[in-house]
Amino acid sequence: MAQVKIYGLRSHLDPIKKQLSDLIHACVMEALHYPADKRAHRFFPLAKEDFFYPQGRSDRYTILEFSMFEGRSVEAKKQLMRLLFTHCQQELGISPQDLEITIFENPKHNWGFRGLPGDEHTLNYKVEV
Repeated sequence: MAQVKIYGLRSHLDPIKKQLSDLIHACVMEALHYPADKRAHRFFPLAKEDFFYPQGRSDRYTILEFSMFEGRSVEAKKQLMRLLFTHCQQELGISPQDLEITIFENPKHNWGFRGLPGDEHTLNYKVEV
């Protein structure tokens, strides 16, 4: 299970939502061996007066927060970050300076979906990659 929250300025995010979602999902599939039919992305486009960010960032500053089951290797998570930094810059012009990525991991038993705790589900993909 992985869910992604995407934060940024409305003026930047609105025109690229579909492309950014496709890019994120492609990186997740490659790095974490995630199935193509498992996408949960939520965009939080903010007004300029609602988004304060560090000096040295541009209006393209974007934050990606991943919530996922624990179990992925450190290398798989680093590969995900590297892919995101590379593809966001190449395909969307978001520099690594303007992209921040955070991964939050939780035990399966802390997730509830489709009527059961996460550790009681049989998944159609491997978490331990």
